[in-house]
Amino acid sequence: MWCVPKLTPEFRKRMDDLLGLYTEPLPPGHEVHNFDETPKQLLSTPHGGRPPKPGHARRLDHEYKREGTRNIFVAVAPFRGTRTVAVSARRTTRDTADFLWDYCTIINAKAIHIHLVLDNLNTHMESALRKEFGEIKSAHFFSRVTLHFTPYHASWLNMAELEINCLKTQGLKQRIATERAMRTIVRTIVRERNNRCATISWGFTKTRAQEKFPTLYGTN
Repeated sequence: MWCVPKLTPEFRKRMDDLLGLYTEPLPPGHEVHNFDETPKQLLSTPHGGRPPKPGHARRLDHEYKREGTRNIFVAVAPFRGTRTVAVSARRTTRDTADFLWDYCTIINAKAIHIHLVLDNLNTHMESALRKEFGEIKSAHFFSRVTLHFTPYHASWLNMAELEINCLKTQGLKQRIATERAMRTIVRTIVRERNNRCATISWGFTKTRAQEKFPTLYGTN
């Protein structure tokens, strides 16, 4: 696979951990959740365009104007079919901590324990979150949340990336001029997907990993 970096024991350890979460039964009340974020540039079209009509798609003038950038936090319970998405002006550690606190302790308060899959951004690290939460909130948060990190340079093992791709395909690839418009588009997509409990089917198992990386597992 072109997107796989140098294979190491640490790579295998982290990959096996995630594949176990995705494919093996968990204790009752334990849930798998995935988290990631993506930037989106706001672009307006100063000279407008033509609306769609029968036989013709909407047309926009090629010239655009940059209107800033927004961050989009995405968290998904892939096997339950629910997701929470938030648009923010920034992606600081404080922004990340606030989103994860609400997502894990309020929105998903009924879960006994959350296994949260993330990539390796510095704002995702447990030490960074503990610093933002403080001692009391950290104790509560990490008593019911376990962080699971993807191997370095292997964020494709995070199912939140699949959810982000769905958001882009269903509405975020187009030019969006304002944060308000972006929030409306995101809210519409998320509501539709949540209403039909759109789950994620994960097919990359430990068996397939052994076939794909025989040298990593000593099976060549």
